[in-house]
Order: sequence, then structure tokens, then C-alpha cells
Amino acid sequence: MDKRDFYFDLPKELIAQRPLENRAASRLLTLDKHTGAVGHGHFPDILDMLTPADCIVINNTKVIPARMMGQRAEGGEVELLLLNNKGDDVWEVLVRPGKWAKIGQKLSFGDILSAEIIDIVDGGNRLVRFTYDGIFEEILDQLGEMPLPPYITEKLEDKDRYQTVYAKESGSAAAPTAGLHFTQELLDKIRQKGVSIAYVTLHVGLGTFRPVKADKIEDHEMHSEFYVLEPSQADIINAARAVGGRVIAIGTTSVRTLESCATDNGLVAANSGYTGIFIYPGYRFRVVDGLVTNFHLPESTLIMLVSALAGRENILAAYNEAIQEKYRFFSFGDAMFIR
Repeated sequence: MDKRDFYFDLPKELIAQRPLENRAASRLLTLDKHTGAVGHGHFPDILDMLTPADCIVINNTKVIPARMMGQRAEGGEVELLLLNNKGDDVWEVLVRPGKWAKIGQKLSFGDILSAEIIDIVDGGNRLVRFTYDGIFEEILDQLGEMPLPPYITEKLEDKDRYQTVYAKESGSAAAPTAGLHFTQELLDKIRQKGVSIAYVTLHVGLGTFRPVKADKIEDHEMHSEFYVLEPSQADIINAARAVGGRVIAIGTTSVRTLESCATDNGLVAANSGYTGIFIYPGYRFRVVDGLVTNFHLPESTLIMLVSALAGRENILAAYNEAIQEKYRFFSFGDAMFIR
């Protein structure tokens, strides 16, 4: 398939620049993946669309304030974007400006954190080793900023609004944004209805924003992200399957985790590691029945994923209707429930 098959024209004013005051106040577009029928409502309406046999699967990753501004020992500012924790205080990072980032170069971040570039890896990223006194997470929270997507140009005043209310496992460079719509109150109501909730962890990397450069999408090299599915959570998901319930992923990151852990009989097996799964039309889903997701960028791997679940024509028609109805797009935007 050609990446241009996934293009749509989005007015710039529909790109949400800030979160709504109330998380659950977002609008909700529903899409029947079989018929293409579209409905309109608000996010709390999802409660009425779930049955007690269903299982929703949410990604409990936590975004770290991964963007850091510092100084080079030779003079001049440097920006680090933390990508992957390699252990022993070594991180894979994106450095700007990269042309000055040589092996052995020393960097400082205020008086409480320093770093040295120790290697250059594939893609031009660097490995740095940090030196500090205290707890790294606390220092990062003091020095770092949330690494908002490039299409968000306004400063985020409250860091917590780029976290889900159930964020727990630190490691993401971007939020699993479909989960931003949930409040604890709504989750409690979902549980009270008898719907089971299972947790997965997938640490979202900046590759999620990487454009598809290949004309033929089959030639695109998918980014890899670390995931975990614990045995207890796999049991919850499989129990829902056993009674005929739907497995509904909250966000594309949950989809990638579930399908990476899928077995041939439609169940999941506990696992952890790195997944580079690329889901586009023609993919046969083995676990996921439904998906709650935000609206995605044109020609992105994410719109290809939702097109695999609901059909490209259905997705593009639904997106065009969302544009006509002035839905808010992307990370801080409105939601879609594909069922």
C-alpha cells in the first residue's frame, strides 16, 4: 500500500493545543468497524457501550520529564531527550545540536547533574552516563520538562495533565494519550458495572511520531518499544475471552502489546521484551476486538493501525466527519471508540 492512501487534510485550528479542564469532557466518536456507521457523544458514554463480560486493557506507563537543557563544557547550550534507560546510569538520548556531541564530551545540568557522552549508536543517538548525588528520578523531576509532541506549541502548565490517572511505571517519552480521557471516577464506574480492567506496560518512544518516509508502507522500518504483560494480567484478559467478552484496548500502545503477546488461539501469554510490530491493513488481529483511541496524524503508522482494525475507507470517512463536526485532534484532542 502507498502511504498517500492514508492522507487527509486537517485544518490547523483543529489540533488541540491544551487539555480540557475536565479529562472526561472530551467528545467521543463511535465507529462500527463492520458497517462504518458513526455516532457522536461524549467520553463518559463509553460506560453504556461496555458489557460486564468485557475487558478493557490500559497502559500504565508513566511519562518522564525527559527533555533537559544543559551546557557543554566547551560552552554553548545542549538539549537532551532521554529515550531508553540502559541501566547503571547510562541512557540512550537524542542530542541537539548533534554535530557537537562527540564521544568524551562533558555536559552539565545546573549544579546537581553532569553527564559524559560515551558512545554513538545507530541512528545518531548517543549514550550518556550521568553522575549525580541523590535519586535520579527526583533530580529529573526538578530539571526536566515533558517532551510534548512537535505539533503542540503551547507550554504545558501542569505536568500531570500529560499523565494518565493510572500512570505507574516510569519510562515513556510520550503519553499513551487515549488514556488521558479517563478519570478515577469513570474507572470506578466501569469496575462497578462488572467490566474487568487489565494493565499492560509499554514505554512509548519518540518513534511513535516518526514519519513514514517510504512510499510503500511495507518498506517502513518500525520503531521498537519495551513492553511487559504480567501473568496476573494475562489471566484477566484470557478470562474475559473465555466467557465471550470483548478485549478492548485503550490506545494503540495497548494494541501493540496485546498483539505482540497473542497466541494462535486468540489468548495472550505473559511476556516482556521489545516489540517492533507494525500493524497495517491486511493484519489479522488475534486478540483485540475494539479500540479506544485519539485521532492520529495523516500518513502515520497509527492511522495505519486503526485502519487495519476498522478498514481504511471507514476510518477516512469517520475522520472527514470528525473534521466537519470540528472534533479536536491528536494528543490533547477528542476520542474515538472503534467497536
